[in-house]
Amino acid sequence: MIIKHQRGMGNKIHLLLDDEYAITTDVNFWLDNYIADGTEIDEEQWQALVEGINYKKALNKCADLLSRREHSVKEIKMKLLKTVDEVSADRAIQRYLEAGYLDDEHFCESLVDYLYNTKKYSTNHVKQECYKRGIDSQIISRVIADFDVDNINTIYELITKKYESKLQQEHGREKVIASLQRKGFSYYDIISALDRLEDE
Repeated sequence: MIIKHQRGMGNKIHLLLDDEYAITTDVNFWLDNYIADGTEIDEEQWQALVEGINYKKALNKCADLLSRREHSVKEIKMKLLKTVDEVSADRAIQRYLEAGYLDDEHFCESLVDYLYNTKKYSTNHVKQECYKRGIDSQIISRVIADFDVDNINTIYELITKKYESKLQQEHGREKVIASLQRKGFSYYDIISALDRLEDE
């Protein structure tokens, strides 16, 4: 197989085998692994080159994703698999885990804090959101246990800020209860918050 390269847009480099497009990499990788145009390479050399390209691509994609926001390991892997193979994805994830840039426990702490304190989610809803992101159940339980959460107080805040006008409508109380139950709050906690509101 004869290898050649062509400059692409930006810093992209397109590699060709026997004059047919094969794969794209970037200038930095190509400078580190340069092979002169017209060089004959065998299948083993080509596969090693492809593995290196995909690993570099996975590392770059991880960096890009984590520069935007924190991610769980599962989220990162699902996104990487859209562009690279599983072996390259796993290698890149392991590198970021070892460097401390991927940490499901830290991610879970940030997520739980946001869901409780900003979104005003119920504990059940918080757990569901964490599970959806592939966080281990033991990590979720441990993190949630560290938060001093008062679901009744959260419901009370939601009612006074969002649902108070709905309470004045016909069948308003039932509608508010149903809305809060859909958010994962228990019937007992909702009634306790409503009773507190009425007492005031």
